[in-house]
Amino acid sequence: MCTPMISAEYLIPKAHCVERSSMSGKEKKAAALEEKLQLLRSATKSNAGNKTSILVDASKYIRELKDKVDEAAADSSSRSDTSTQVNVSSVDLDCRRRGFRINVSMERSRPGLLVSVLEALEELGLDVLDADVSCADHSAFRFQALGSSGQGETVDEQMVRQAVLQAISKCMDSDDDE
Repeated sequence: MCTPMISAEYLIPKAHCVERSSMSGKEKKAAALEEKLQLLRSATKSNAGNKTSILVDASKYIRELKDKVDEAAADSSSRSDTSTQVNVSSVDLDCRRRGFRINVSMERSRPGLLVSVLEALEELGLDVLDADVSCADHSAFRFQALGSSGQGETVDEQMVRQAVLQAISKCMDSDDDE
């Protein structure tokens, strides 16, 4: 006895169900093709009866989905262009005995960004002993530095990370206002 086959939104009735063991190779292929067409018909919500119409409806459905995706992508890119976002790729901080190593990477730079980061470190009482910087207006920004705590204290990793992120955010916001 053959049980009904259940698909995404379609129930194949028992009348269409044939024992596969008694079918020839051609009949099995035809039954598999028919089953796939019915799945395609249900997925695209097509009312077509013949194979060609089902495929045409599926093609239209795919085109509509593609248009929706393109529209959503265009909408998303226009929204991201108008919104103020601070896209910090990474701020890595390695605190050692009385010192630190920091790496800041961003996809875009702004004028004054390096100064803002250095001022934030200075406000925390941290001395930058060695720095490697790569930045230009509106292109990638890379900052790697080794430093120490001026008073010989240990460095609070979370506090430094937060101060650097705030300095970056403040610099990005002030540049957007101009």
